[in-house]
Order: sequence, then C-alpha cells, then structure tokens
Amino acid sequence: MARLTINGAPQDIDLPDEVPLLWALRDGLNMTGTKFGCGVAACGACTVHIDGQAVRSCQVALGDVWGDVTTIEGLGTPDAPAALQQAWVDHQVAQCGYCQSGQIMQAAALLAETPNPTDEEIDIAMSGNLCRCGTYPRIRAAIHDAAAKMQEA
Repeated sequence: MARLTINGAPQDIDLPDEVPLLWALRDGLNMTGTKFGCGVAACGACTVHIDGQAVRSCQVALGDVWGDVTTIEGLGTPDAPAALQQAWVDHQVAQCGYCQSGQIMQAAALLAETPNPTDEEIDIAMSGNLCRCGTYPRIRAAIHDAAAKMQEA
C-alpha cells in the first residue's frame, strides 16, 4: 500500500508499486481530472505536479513518486478557481476540453518558475502538451492573462 499526499491530503492507495500514477489517481482514487492521452508521455494530457514539477503521470510508477502530488482538482475549486483556470474560461480556451487539465497543470508549473513569461518561453514550456483542437493562441493569451492577474494579487 502506498501513502501519498495528493492535493494536500494524505491518501492510501492499495495498488502495486509499478502501477502508473495516472491509473492510481483515476482508478484508485476516482480523481478523473487527469486524462489518459497516449500512455508514452508524448501528449501531456496526464500532466500533474510532483513537488511543483510538471510530470507525465502515465510514466511515473506509484512506487517512484518522490513528493507531494497536485492534480487539476487541487488547483482551485468551482467556487474559487485558480487564476489560470479562470483565464482559461475567460479566453474560451477549451473546445473539446480533453487536454485542458494537462495544459493548465503545465502552465501552472511554468508560471511558478517564470511569473511573467514571454511568448517564446510559453511556447517552449507548452511544446510537450498537444491540443487537437489547435487552441494554442488562446492558451498563450490565457497564460499571459493569468500571469498578469497573479502579479497583481
């Protein structure tokens, strides 16, 4: 049994250590905000944070998790969304929405390291997160908007 801190709360997960974190979250804890996209860390849909670092949860075994895990469910609440989540809504980023939790988690890691990123820094940081709907200009605009609001706060 693994004991992890997920979104600030201790969680016991009764799954083998070799199970990917993605499936421990989705199947073991019913936290379905993190999505399965490709299973080979090529699309970014399964992005979560471990100790603030954006990682592809499909490639991290449960037994290899090295710190606290934050998922999309841990960024904000429906009543009080994180600045990044609100920017996503304001800029109408999501079309199909499937990749958005991974996009937001990657963007949150970027803003934690680079509070006022340039377009180039955004493009580099987000390059591993694919959006089949092609909302990349909206994603970039939402990140800039969230960065400005976070600096004001």
